[in-house]
Amino acid sequence: MTGRGQARRALTIGAALAGVLVAAGCRPPGAHPPPGLSASAAPPDALDQRVGVLLADQGTSRSCTASVVTSPARDLLITAAHCVTNADGTPMTGLSFAPGYRNGDTALGTWTVDRVITDERWQQDADPEYDVAFLTVEPVDGKQIEDVVGGNRLGVNRGFDLTVTVTGYPYDHEAPITCSTRTTAQSATQERFDCGGFSDGTSGSPWLTDLEPGGGGGTVVGVIGGYQQGGDSPDVSYSVSFDDRVSALYQQAIA
Repeated sequence: MTGRGQARRALTIGAALAGVLVAAGCRPPGAHPPPGLSASAAPPDALDQRVGVLLADQGTSRSCTASVVTSPARDLLITAAHCVTNADGTPMTGLSFAPGYRNGDTALGTWTVDRVITDERWQQDADPEYDVAFLTVEPVDGKQIEDVVGGNRLGVNRGFDLTVTVTGYPYDHEAPITCSTRTTAQSATQERFDCGGFSDGTSGSPWLTDLEPGGGGGTVVGVIGGYQQGGDSPDVSYSVSFDDRVSALYQQAIA
């Protein structure tokens, strides 16, 4: 089953020109926020600059969304696994990250991805229960990315019914969009939020709770991905529940 990952949400420039869109699946039942909530333009603040676009093919095309997460080495990103692996589960090469990207402006630098960390169950079977990836990036001008833009904390085992702010980059926007709403359970191990506008390119967008005043950061409790690779409608988005599976992958990434 494909969703808005490399088929819908991780759409590169070449795929867009070719009109490649693949979608499948259905909306699950349940009580959710009222229809009509839509994302708006994200303000250019300190929180926004921790989110950016993943660039593929040596920087020649836009792909997914990623964000900076705090780590001891201060060099770590988080996104969806389907954004950064090939069909056989191997890591993509030629990836880079542009935080705070707006209208082609990469004033905060373009950071080369040097390591892709995914769970072996994703690598072997593309199991949607493990559609999360951590990336390390090389320093720029002697500085680590977290030193330049800051980072958001990783949150695990927080459960459902959380107020989250989700920020990402649809392919047809040159600046990020954002939306705040509450999470609900898609299953025991997957969660969802309902807000329109999260279309091609938004896989990997971080779900932040516990936001500090003035854009001081928050806690990442999800990324668009997982079930249907994040969803087959721009109005409904999914994430793997951040629990011990994600905690173990984070420990692997910082080891």
